[in-house]
Amino acid sequence: MDGLVAVLLLSFFGVSAVVIVTPGQDTALTIRNTLRGGRRDGVCTALGVVTGQCAWAVATSAGLAALLVASEPAFHALRWFGAAYLAYLGLQSLYRAVRRTEASVSEPRTRTRPYRQGFISNLGNPKMAIFFSSLLPQFVRAGPDAAWAMVGLGLVFVTMTLVWLSAYAAVVARAGDVLRRPRVRRAVDATMGAILIAFGGRLAVERR
Repeated sequence: MDGLVAVLLLSFFGVSAVVIVTPGQDTALTIRNTLRGGRRDGVCTALGVVTGQCAWAVATSAGLAALLVASEPAFHALRWFGAAYLAYLGLQSLYRAVRRTEASVSEPRTRTRPYRQGFISNLGNPKMAIFFSSLLPQFVRAGPDAAWAMVGLGLVFVTMTLVWLSAYAAVVARAGDVLRRPRVRRAVDATMGAILIAFGGRLAVERR
């Protein structure tokens, strides 16, 4: 039985690693905010993302994520909210790319904004409900402790995500001197804005 548990854990690590390293909206938002405010903002964004993931893990263990997936109105309402929020963030980046001048490189930001953006972006993605409710139960044996086991696996996934996104923030911040040159920064803002809008559009039209 211990051998089976080890195999399940290794399989979970493998599947989680593939999912986490695949670039998505969380990665794009982390890069965007790192370029805006340095490594600290990138890590704060990552913390917001994993806070959202923690909420999804707990919701999955309690059966709430499955209820959301089963409810068409709630699922689509959350999907449209998440899509609109990504489009909003993308349009912000495009606006900065168009209006940016050398004198406006430094912009006032609240200290909690990157965290809040990461949290809302992840929590507004109903695909996380599908993902967690379909992934976690596969690696948990049925029993009275199944819910706690799913929470534990969710925390493992969250930790892996935080390490990966924080590493992204560190790498991007290290290249920040080049990427923050006015012309380069405008191009990057435009690119990241287009990417976030594209992710929002895909979320809006994508079926389950």
